Amino acid sequence: MDDVRFATIGRSGITERFLEALAEAEGATYVAAYSRDVESARDFGSRYGARLFFDDLDALASSDEVDAVYVATPNGLHAKQAQALIRGGKHVLVEKSFAACEREAAATFSAAHERGVVAMEAMRNLHVPSFDRIRETIPRLGSVRLATFRFAKVTSRISRLRKGERLNVFDPRFAEGALMDIGVYCVEPAVALFGRPSRVLSASVTAPVPGCPDGDPYGTIDLAGEALLDYGDKVVNLSYGKMSDDMISSQIEGEEATLVWDQTSCPVNLRVFVHEDKGMVYRMGTGTSEPIPADVPERDMVCEIATFVSAIRGGEGAVERVAELERTTLDSLGVMDEIRAQAGVRFPADDEA
Repeated sequence: MDDVRFATIGRSGITERFLEALAEAEGATYVAAYSRDVESARDFGSRYGARLFFDDLDALASSDEVDAVYVATPNGLHAKQAQALIRGGKHVLVEKSFAACEREAAATFSAAHERGVVAMEAMRNLHVPSFDRIRETIPRLGSVRLATFRFAKVTSRISRLRKGERLNVFDPRFAEGALMDIGVYCVEPAVALFGRPSRVLSASVTAPVPGCPDGDPYGTIDLAGEALLDYGDKVVNLSYGKMSDDMISSQIEGEEATLVWDQTSCPVNLRVFVHEDKGMVYRMGTGTSEPIPADVPERDMVCEIATFVSAIRGGEGAVERVAELERTTLDSLGVMDEIRAQAGVRFPADDEA
């Protein structure tokens, strides 16, 4: 089969990482770049081998020289841009978070189904081999009662926010913030493994958006937070933020064993600690761990590209996998909608019919 011909929207570091992975992916090639300014598109795209450059989204959507588009603009633009591309018959791989809210995501997936194209969220930690190992290992743990998914890092832009600068990554009008950028790495694996919870309880560190007048409905942004997902028979804790570095591993605790791993954004160093009955003890020792082998490619985004390309080609198992991922995306955005509601963080998409 001919390679799937990709275009990109967005010129950030994540787009550069995507293109580095695309260069190693089978069955895919980079042909086009879009920007609001065609010279910016040319400057960016030509560095990675693109030969077509667009500053008109409809022109990109109608181009017969592009099959699929990777969308990596601010979250608040994802749904409208993806839907325009879908109307033109393009497959879309949309960087996390897929949309500003569950309602927007549902409309985008519905449009893709109607047009007969593939729409998928680029949520890389669900596609790497180590996530498959986590899923496969859970039955060994016995009945799961507690789990913790953690990811926090100091963003380079937090100092600029503190100085009063208004930044897209901390602006609700672009559907941004700690939850949508960092917390999503915790929410999505939890939902992928355990489904949509019956109840969400959360607490967030928030701040006023610089330059917003009093009473602005989009004048509060989240910087860090914790959430509890209640499943009735288990509780899952999510911890995330852009103000501090989290050095604690993530884990899933069952009645018979505990699975631990590092780097929730791309799981590594998986190990299982089997429960040992030592009678009355008041603190946990280090115990004996069993490593769970899992090789992760250096450019881990190649894994999500492989799933996406295979689904476009109707590959066995890939179409079903994309349908499963769609449900995860929708349920995860539902969870994040509730976390934001409890934090008082609103996006324009929340108020659109």
